[in-house]
Amino acid sequence: MKWQVEKRASAPWYVVTSVLLLAVVAALVVTGFIFWAYGTPPWQAYSLIFDALFTDFRSFSEVLRRMIPLLLCGVGLVLAFRAKFWNIGAEGQLLAGAVAASGVALFVPLPALLVIPAMFVAGFLAGALWGLLPALLKVQLGVNEIITTLMMNYIAFYIVQWLINGPWKGQSMRGFAYTDRFDSAARLPTIVGTRFHYPTLILGVLLAILVTLLLARSKLGFEIRMMGASPSAARYAGVNFLRTTTFLMLIGGGAAGIAGVGEVAGIHGRLVGPYDVALGYGYTAIIVALLARRNPLGAIVSALFLGFVFAAGDIIKVTLRLPFQITDVISGLVLFFLICSEPLIQYRLKWVRGGSSTNELPSNVTTAVSSNVNTGSKHGT
Repeated sequence: MKWQVEKRASAPWYVVTSVLLLAVVAALVVTGFIFWAYGTPPWQAYSLIFDALFTDFRSFSEVLRRMIPLLLCGVGLVLAFRAKFWNIGAEGQLLAGAVAASGVALFVPLPALLVIPAMFVAGFLAGALWGLLPALLKVQLGVNEIITTLMMNYIAFYIVQWLINGPWKGQSMRGFAYTDRFDSAARLPTIVGTRFHYPTLILGVLLAILVTLLLARSKLGFEIRMMGASPSAARYAGVNFLRTTTFLMLIGGGAAGIAGVGEVAGIHGRLVGPYDVALGYGYTAIIVALLARRNPLGAIVSALFLGFVFAAGDIIKVTLRLPFQITDVISGLVLFFLICSEPLIQYRLKWVRGGSSTNELPSNVTTAVSSNVNTGSKHGT
């Protein structure tokens, strides 16, 4: 008997779930050692965090609030990653949506009932157009999408900086740069006593469901999956790469743009600094998509977990008096262990019976070869 490593045709759901949970637990265990290094026992740190976030709905609403942009950006990245389009630009697309929504709120005179819908439409279109340029460069010129989407983040960052310090600078600005406050008609409704803007979460969940149906039940979804599984086969089958890539980036970028609308209309009530709007949500959404195994519905669960990590950062900073950046460490460790655990999903160890080497020929073939050799010797060959 011996062990043999073999590639899985398809990993069962319980194997995938177990490996993902193992990666998350490993990340939390390593983070516990970091707490210990700062002089706080890990069980005490985690106990304080859970008590602070899960004692009542007001506390838990902070987890849901942080979940919203992660879910919207994550679902958009799931769609792109399924076609092996490596979109790293959700951060910039979120900021583009925030800028467009702020422009509508500050400068476009509309009836009160139309302001919020117009902000969502403007945010979606701005995020979609921000993602369109890298898609066109990828398909038409073969430019690496990782570089272009990443660079677009910095362009959006400095556009926001220029606006809030220049033409859109608020009249009451003191110390920190921001625009004037939005009118009440341009503010999203929230649960009383919280900052949880539930309409945006509803949009995120609906988007996850629609993308799931798109991938599973439509011709376009089949083309997206084919592009991800085998680009050469997709070309042979006549898939229009320009049309498909443009569509998925319009949806993915637009979803991130909606997340930007939620941040300015639901949280801040004005356009503020890019770090305050985005908070790294676009980058963390990459982990959301990977932790969800590129499944739109799975992104709901992974976004909720990473929303908990973000909300825990406030507890870590205020209660434990530790650096807020520990949340980035947790996210990075989750990504690290996800990558390390990938072979456990793709391969398995199989206990097989030992026997003749696979390089040995079967007995009937060996007999036939020996007979031919003997016959050849008799004829002097």
